[in-house]
Amino acid sequence: MTEKTKKKINITDLPGVGAATAEKLSDAGFDTLMAIAVASPGELTESAGFSEAVARKVIQSARSQLDMGFETGEELLAKRQNVIRISTGSKALDALIGGGIESGAVTEFYGAYGSGKTAIAHQLAVNTQLPVESGGANGLVVWVDTEGTFRPERVKEIAEHMGLDPLVILRNIRGVRAFNSDHQMILAEKIEDLINKDGLNIKLVVVDSLMSHFRSEFIGRGSLADRQQKLNKHMHVLLKLCQNYNISVYITNQVMSKPDTFFGDPTEAIGGHILAHASTVRVYLRRGKKGSRVAKLVDSPCLPDGECAFVVTPAGIKDI
Repeated sequence: MTEKTKKKINITDLPGVGAATAEKLSDAGFDTLMAIAVASPGELTESAGFSEAVARKVIQSARSQLDMGFETGEELLAKRQNVIRISTGSKALDALIGGGIESGAVTEFYGAYGSGKTAIAHQLAVNTQLPVESGGANGLVVWVDTEGTFRPERVKEIAEHMGLDPLVILRNIRGVRAFNSDHQMILAEKIEDLINKDGLNIKLVVVDSLMSHFRSEFIGRGSLADRQQKLNKHMHVLLKLCQNYNISVYITNQVMSKPDTFFGDPTEAIGGHILAHASTVRVYLRRGKKGSRVAKLVDSPCLPDGECAFVVTPAGIKDI
């Protein structure tokens, strides 16, 4: 992003945006040119009461002022130098996913109950607060809990084993319980306020688990289209969040068994193609021998498929 894009320009300078409209946009989270530029006409119409034609004009004006042009491969490569990778605690697992949970991307871990998804999330919640050179991101954590699985005492235990002050670690985590899919979506949208209005240096967002409410509220094939539409909107909020603020987003997902699979593992992640395409990296977890866990890289933009094993211990995630 050029220096021009970083300057905050008053949104009231945009055509059709007066003081009252700017207040409506700001209340809805569209308080910067970048937020408006990456919005859809439908979002602005719903938030500020624009007609679709005016919304398109406002968005186009914001984009022209931000100079949102094409970049060379060399410039994009330079941007990649800002990527931070948060360690999972296991060197083998870190190597499998390219060095850790990547910032600016959505990383999805899916598997059956007891496969280690939430255990990894607790480890990441601690590791994120470490210095970058120690496998952390030197930042805060937001945990959106949909199943009541966040355990502060587990974070305390891991921190103590790592020689860290558990109270400091816990103060740097913002946990919130989501009670339905709509609430979950609103919470994801409000994370931007924690960054812009409260000034929090958030570096990791955990959603555990992503599909729990969607799965329970939308039952049967007749509601599938509505569910996928809402899920698509939710995932794009998370994608915008991680890409605009260089944040790591770690989501856990549930699984189902495919009845038409006669050979091999019938386990498949729920959420369909919408979730599969929206996730940058996908990892399948399963139980291994002697209490170990096996991670299989299913999808990545640049990494080869592979597997590794790790263990969940009182001290956190460790190599075998």
